[in-house]
Amino acid sequence: MTKPLNIAFIKARWHADIVDRALEGFTSDMADAGTPCTVAAFDVPGAFEMPLLAKKLAQTGKYDAIVAAALVVDGGIYRHDFVAQAVVSGLMQAQMESGVPTFSVSLTPHHFHASDEHKHFYREHFVKKGAEAANAVRMVAALAV
Repeated sequence: MTKPLNIAFIKARWHADIVDRALEGFTSDMADAGTPCTVAAFDVPGAFEMPLLAKKLAQTGKYDAIVAAALVVDGGIYRHDFVAQAVVSGLMQAQMESGVPTFSVSLTPHHFHASDEHKHFYREHFVKKGAEAANAVRMVAALAV
């Protein structure tokens, strides 16, 4: 029997009703695939805080992989591009320094509006993105044998 994977799943709290769906998609896909795993969920205020937590979690040696989910939108006050770039770079740095695979389920739509239509679309999309992250985690875990 394969040892269960220990996964850390970081969720940004901005647009939590949407972002949390990624964890649902992730755990559902892992279960559907029959992949034994334990998922520890961690909340952070926003996407910008994800890389530091990812690095600290990786340094514990407890996790086989880390997944970080956020919805970074252009709120009109500043360009969200610099936040998205900092997050992706930070997650990559955490991964490279620790050797623990780190996956981003972070979306950066240019024209998000808090309408029911957009919220519904992104809730469903985050379920799909969570499932894609589960598939990626399984692929990397298989390579680590």
